[in-house]
Amino acid sequence: MTVESIEVRHVEVRDPAAEPLLADLHVEYHARYGPNQELNRYPDEEFTAPGGTFLVLVEDGHTVAGGAFRRYDDTTAELKRIWTHRDHRRRGLGLLVVRELEKEAARRGYRRVYLTTGPRQPEAAGLYLAAGYRPLFDVTADPESIGPLPFEKLL
Repeated sequence: MTVESIEVRHVEVRDPAAEPLLADLHVEYHARYGPNQELNRYPDEEFTAPGGTFLVLVEDGHTVAGGAFRRYDDTTAELKRIWTHRDHRRRGLGLLVVRELEKEAARRGYRRVYLTTGPRQPEAAGLYLAAGYRPLFDVTADPESIGPLPFEKLL
């Protein structure tokens, strides 16, 4: 299957198409960090227009990847919930999600994207570096000593 067969859908957080993403992130976050409330940190409305968006990538009727952004400040969108289903990793879908979110953020007038990822998510840090994000932390330090790893990119 190719990336060309992927449908990009902007959905509400509680849309059934978002459920696989949220359920898998819940399992992933608990496995890496123990019990936490990360997915309940922000109200759903923060991921809706005009300040935010939530999107999923659908292939053959199945949600395979997705992510969101919310308003961080007047000129900055904050990426959240970037996810790719484990059976569809290494296909460039995470990068596609990031690029789609960047395009939408720029369309809405944001000039910068900010994000953090957890210190136990090296795959995510690698994705953001590959997507051209600048780390706002010492990349030579032990990630566990830093905590959340912040990145930024100018649009």
